[in-house]
Amino acid sequence: MRTVNDLFESTVARVGQEPALISPGGTVGYARLNADANRLARRLVAAGVGPDTLVAVAVPRTAGLMTVLLAVLKAGGAYLPLDPAYPVERLSFMLRDARPVLLVRSSRVSVPGAGVPELLIDDPAVAATVAAQPPRDLTDRERRAPLRPGHLMYVIYTSGSTGRPKGVAVTHAGVAALVASQAAQLGAGPGDRVLQWASISFDAAFWDISLALLSGAALVLAPADDLLPGPPLHDTMIRNAVTHATLPPVALSVTDAGGLLPGGVVMSTGDAITRPLARTWSKGRRMFNGYGPTEVTVGIAMGPINGDEEISIGRPLLGSAVHVLDERLGEAAPGEEGELYLAGPGLARGYLGRPAETAARFVADPYGTAGSRMYRSGDRGRRRADGELFFAGRADDQVKIRGFRVELGEIEARLTGHPAVELACAVVEGGLAEARVVAYARTRPGDPVTGPDLRAHLAAALPAHMVPAAVVVLESFPTTPNGKIDRAALRRAPAPAPGCDDVCGMAAEILGVPEARPEDNFFDLGGHSVLATLLARRIRREFGVSVPIRSIFEAATLADIEGLVQAGS
Repeated sequence: MRTVNDLFESTVARVGQEPALISPGGTVGYARLNADANRLARRLVAAGVGPDTLVAVAVPRTAGLMTVLLAVLKAGGAYLPLDPAYPVERLSFMLRDARPVLLVRSSRVSVPGAGVPELLIDDPAVAATVAAQPPRDLTDRERRAPLRPGHLMYVIYTSGSTGRPKGVAVTHAGVAALVASQAAQLGAGPGDRVLQWASISFDAAFWDISLALLSGAALVLAPADDLLPGPPLHDTMIRNAVTHATLPPVALSVTDAGGLLPGGVVMSTGDAITRPLARTWSKGRRMFNGYGPTEVTVGIAMGPINGDEEISIGRPLLGSAVHVLDERLGEAAPGEEGELYLAGPGLARGYLGRPAETAARFVADPYGTAGSRMYRSGDRGRRRADGELFFAGRADDQVKIRGFRVELGEIEARLTGHPAVELACAVVEGGLAEARVVAYARTRPGDPVTGPDLRAHLAAALPAHMVPAAVVVLESFPTTPNGKIDRAALRRAPAPAPGCDDVCGMAAEILGVPEARPEDNFFDLGGHSVLATLLARRIRREFGVSVPIRSIFEAATLADIEGLVQAGS
């Protein structure tokens, strides 16, 4: 097994003069990226970074971010990505829980330090110190200890069913198999351009990075605004001549496939893709479906999609295994459903600082070598007689919203943490692009707290993708015959659709809320990037006016959006 450093440095040796990063700030070649990362890595070693130490990283999506991530790995450390858009409470928790030895950030980003030493990469004094370091690759003698594949590579925090986010600790051990599988099926290499779409706070970002920088292709970086699903994403891919892109189905569903990736590769991941969507995107390009929770090195299975056939999640990556097991951990017969248990070198070490939760999910593998483990995914699936795997849904309350993993239990736990809430339940409503979480709460009799109050309470603690589109206060919950909350009844409850032909009416219909007033903010009502794309598309269809999605983000109220429509009429 090899580390990311081994794989990247061998790529640099082969294609040193090829472009590695393409961004609005210019193009950076492999040789320069490697030298910059080596210089910064030596500064990180001097700051105490070494194997199995964590470095929190809060840097905007730029070439500088890639330099920092590579430098952390070259120093022997593991990176903990911090999304500046996360609530302060969430970032503070991650820092307290992970206890990194260092926080690397730029002056453009402010995060709660929580007592962690900081390195400001764009500070002139720091930049001068880094520039003075040698550009050559680091050796194990220069690190605080030799770096091995079993050492940590990154820690990604996921939603936790108990209301407490979990840090998934992933090592270098699975990267070589991942890269070999990417090469065998996706075939990226020198001359290709890979879109870096996923947020760095999600493990899918490492898929983009490894597909490009460990193959010799160029990684295309763009500001978040230019990656919004719909016209911005389409234009960004055209402008940068992207040849390989990995996108969740919800982004594919609102982005025009025309002219994109001619003869290239598109991969769907993060959620189940529909056959009509697969038919659209598999024309004129190769299309793949991927599967893998955060508890593995990004992916565990992958396979080609033919839009006319039943869509599978492919077969296990090289060296990996996906077991379809019954309740007694026996192999399910071909065609029969069971729970998916995952094994192989890409398995995470476990949950950071949570031995009990690790032991519960990472269990002994009766089908592997002595001492080997497998991950109990909580996903259900089946295996066809020819070995092809098919996803069949979740066995618990974990869901995917726009490709993001969400534990409904964490939302419910946060909601019941409010002093006025006696009972809470969260459900998913709507189809693929419109999918949203709606939370329901019963409050103490006589308490004046409202649904918007409770939504604001959640927004102060949860990432944006986990904040419910609405919180509805109920006097009582529907129940099943055994007295449990009837979640299906809550999901079936129709959201009033006003059917208006003005912007407020359109917004209410798209958001699934009873009313949207001119003074309301689209995103405070539960909007997000995909729904903003749908609103822009609806305005264009109904009024013949093109309102930029960025303008919808910047509009303080729906009245402001109405003004843009009138100005364009």
